[in-house]
Amino acid sequence: METLVELLIDPFVAGFMQRALAAGALAAVTCSLVGTWVVLRGLTFMGDALAHGVLPGVAIAYILLGGGDVATSIGAAIAAVVMIAGVNVVQRQSRLPEDAGIGLLFVGMLALGVTIISRGSGYFGDLVGFLFGAALGVPPTAIVVQAVAAFIALVGVAVFHRAFLALSFDERKAQGLGLHPRLARVALLALIALAIVSSFRTVGNLLVYGLLIAPPATASLLARRVPAMMATSVAVGVVSVYVGLLLSYHLDLAAGAAMAGVAVIAFFTVLTVSQTRAVWRRRGPRGTLAVHRTGADDPGPVRATG
Repeated sequence: METLVELLIDPFVAGFMQRALAAGALAAVTCSLVGTWVVLRGLTFMGDALAHGVLPGVAIAYILLGGGDVATSIGAAIAAVVMIAGVNVVQRQSRLPEDAGIGLLFVGMLALGVTIISRGSGYFGDLVGFLFGAALGVPPTAIVVQAVAAFIALVGVAVFHRAFLALSFDERKAQGLGLHPRLARVALLALIALAIVSSFRTVGNLLVYGLLIAPPATASLLARRVPAMMATSVAVGVVSVYVGLLLSYHLDLAAGAAMAGVAVIAFFTVLTVSQTRAVWRRRGPRGTLAVHRTGADDPGPVRATG
């Protein structure tokens, strides 16, 4: 019978598992750093739309250039830029709210991507790899790309920290402080695109959104300051990647789905524990209901809560 150490360590003796862990961990770092601001700014819909909106660029790059990590990444980046520009144009040139523009571009880009792919030949296997990732087949060059993306994300969130923070509370105040909110907004959207484009080859287009949202959402339940939230998010993301790969190895699961699934399960676990603790805090030291007096000096009557 295998020991606990063997169960935890042996799967990563193989080179392809080591590469999967390295690429997944770097993807988790990038997504966690950027995702923290996605959660704080309420841009989860934009993140989801971008994750799906890069499909046309990937499809065109695959058909015209024969696929490949570099070609599809460039195609995805171009599609992300087009989508970000389109959302800004819709917002400025119409009276529609921002989420309406995001929804329109989201559906339009996704439909275009599926149409292009459906007209190609032999696309099915590549489409599955694009949608759900190929973590166990990550080449060394992809790890280099992930490392560069993680570094850019770290520099970006550090440089724009004050601007992003002010933008999260009041765009007018950010403008008054000379923090250039429009530039900060474009920079944040660019970082979201970077996280998605650099990570979809590892965990897949449909599942990268899980790493972008779930670890920061979990961290928001555990930390109050933004730097602490980012650090917690990175830790949750990396652990989710490790546990997901373990489950994938031992239970023969899809690696990308396992990693994203563990991240989501972590959120609901922390949420359940925090809510349970909150309920017990509202009760007395021996499980009795807490009481509040109706007046400052009036000894009765009392109202029970909890």
